[in-house]
Amino acid sequence: MSTADAPLAPVPVRLFALATGVIVVSLYLPQPLVGLIAASLSLTPAEAGLVSTLILAGYAAGLFLLVPLCDLVENRRLILATLATNAAALAIAACPIAPAGFLAISFVIGVTTCSIQMLVPLAAAMTVEAQRGRVIGNIMSGLLLGGMLSRPLASLVAEHFGWRAGYALLAIAIVLLDAALARRLPRRRPPATVPYRALVGSLAMLWRAEPVLRRRALSAASSFAAFSAFWSLVALPLSASPFGFGAVGIAVFALAGVSGAISAPIAGRLGDAGKSRIALRLAHLTLIASMLLAGVADNAWATAALPRGVLIAVMGLAAILLDAGTIADQALGRRAVNLLQGEARGRINGLYTGVFFLGGALGSAVAGVAWAHAGWTGVCAVGICGGSMALALDRRGDATRAATPQPVRACD
Repeated sequence: MSTADAPLAPVPVRLFALATGVIVVSLYLPQPLVGLIAASLSLTPAEAGLVSTLILAGYAAGLFLLVPLCDLVENRRLILATLATNAAALAIAACPIAPAGFLAISFVIGVTTCSIQMLVPLAAAMTVEAQRGRVIGNIMSGLLLGGMLSRPLASLVAEHFGWRAGYALLAIAIVLLDAALARRLPRRRPPATVPYRALVGSLAMLWRAEPVLRRRALSAASSFAAFSAFWSLVALPLSASPFGFGAVGIAVFALAGVSGAISAPIAGRLGDAGKSRIALRLAHLTLIASMLLAGVADNAWATAALPRGVLIAVMGLAAILLDAGTIADQALGRRAVNLLQGEARGRINGLYTGVFFLGGALGSAVAGVAWAHAGWTGVCAVGICGGSMALALDRRGDATRAATPQPVRACD
């Protein structure tokens, strides 16, 4: 039986990347469909807003309550059972059920989507330290590609086959994925012997004990806040003059950021080469530059002086740079936290992901207020603040290391 730190069988990187990319669709599937779902189930506007909120809330609950089980029970069995439950929940959501039932099952979908964060620490345990950044970066590319593609794909499926078809097709995909993973996942029983309650309670202790975890999680939260501010509201300026995009045009624009996913494996390799600090600095500067470009693309003087095609290109470049900077930050952050305590890898991943997830939620909420008061310029200002906070955390980390000289850790 393997320990938490001994590498297992070689990681099937492509399968893991595909798995995370498919599973993450559950989080974003209802966002472009909420209008159709509300009309079909006769939901009030307030109830319609709960469709996405409950999935995201369930995901957060899973991160803090289920992912720690990676450090307590055998990982293969845990992952397969969680995925099977996710597929069942998606299948139920695709059926004609009462509105209250649909909302309840949405929460279950969110909870079981946390299987993503069970796969990442397992991949880390299956990889030698010298290759961990590259492997995690490649897996993260699949995760982020799935997240980026989920919205336009959901819109296209719903347009041709109805919104329930999206849930049904995803349920089938998860079943097939579960079967493929059952053949390739190794058995890994962690060494933890503490009760589950103590395991969850140890999250606060881990947060206090690991400065690298705190710094990287807060950096990821700040970057993801900028990312969420942009993508949660960019459809509003794109649908207005001078862009004038319809639903299909906005869906196509969402694909622009996909090319930014190439930064994940690049960042992972830089981390493995001991260049994490400069890579993080570049990622955060790129993020800030992207939000400045986005602000210019819809600025009054730019829209008056530049052709529509140029404005579209500038906004598209902003999307690519934003995604590249955010993805690089997350790849480097995941590499760093997966080099920490091997016996607590599941809990550390849950903490890291939960914190940056909360940062994204906060970014979306603040951006909504900024849009109401200052339009797209206000939204971009929120994004610039997020990138600047991440950059400040880089400087703070450098200052801390300079003030207290110590051997450089691989995860720094």
